[in-house]
Amino acid sequence: MSDVRWGILGAAKFAREYMGPALTLAPGGQLVALATSDANKAAPFRVFAPGLRVHDGYDALLADSDIDAVYIPLPNRLHVEWSLKAMRAGKHVLCEKPMAMQAGDFDDLIAARDEAKVLAAEAFMIVHHPQWQRARQLLAEGAVGRLWRIDAAFSFNNRDAGNIRNQADMGGGGLRDIGVYVMGGARFVTGLEATDVQARIEWDNGVDVYAVISARFGDADYAAFTSIRMHPRQEITFHGDEAVLRLPVPFNARVFGEARLELQRGMQTTIERWPAVNQYELQAAAFNRVVREGGDYPCPLEFSRGTQAMMDAAFASAA
Repeated sequence: MSDVRWGILGAAKFAREYMGPALTLAPGGQLVALATSDANKAAPFRVFAPGLRVHDGYDALLADSDIDAVYIPLPNRLHVEWSLKAMRAGKHVLCEKPMAMQAGDFDDLIAARDEAKVLAAEAFMIVHHPQWQRARQLLAEGAVGRLWRIDAAFSFNNRDAGNIRNQADMGGGGLRDIGVYVMGGARFVTGLEATDVQARIEWDNGVDVYAVISARFGDADYAAFTSIRMHPRQEITFHGDEAVLRLPVPFNARVFGEARLELQRGMQTTIERWPAVNQYELQAAAFNRVVREGGDYPCPLEFSRGTQAMMDAAFASAA
């Protein structure tokens, strides 16, 4: 087939700065439409997509027969609703994380995907980055020996009451915003599901601003935290009896710093670097490729459901 023709539901900042450009740069696709009730918000998108069509409503974009796929960067509580509407309109769907507010919602999404025979996925971009694929490969090859412990951290400081991350009615909070990375990243690299999930959470106006999570991944202990009230930090380590594998910039590569993988054995550390990789472009390219050629998508809804189930267990434990 020809290029995948993309539309975006809403002129979100993240879509404007990251995913919109990625959809124009990734091979096999092009950004052709945007839905926004404020035509002025379309101007920055036309910088990288000059021929952009603008619809004044989400339903109007879904009714556009010249659109094959939609990217959904709406507030968290709207993700399931508009993903289902898009699939029922025959569109492929790439929806920002978290795609759902609880694991059970993924059952409806999976059923709608199968009925419509479309590709639908959560925008979990890190699994497309070579540093994560390399970490998964090394662990599978036994590079760290027996895995004893996983440590993960992701934090930033956002006290803006107007930001949706700080609005409970919009599905805000640290776990839903960044917990998917510390949980989903560990699941992706190990290929295992978490057991014995426990959490302690601190709340502010109905949103979790600090969460400490512990679990077991097979025989390994897992310890992680997320916060939207702390100085920015991110990393994940996989600690075995023969080596330590560390990703110091695992989640916001190129934004927080250079993507690299460090494998420490004894006094020697081997470093692999990916300074120029854009994980958003890789995500869009993978999506385009599967839509056009078929095959398996690297991050299916079933995987995202597993991460949400772990998050649900963390919330339940804290309660």
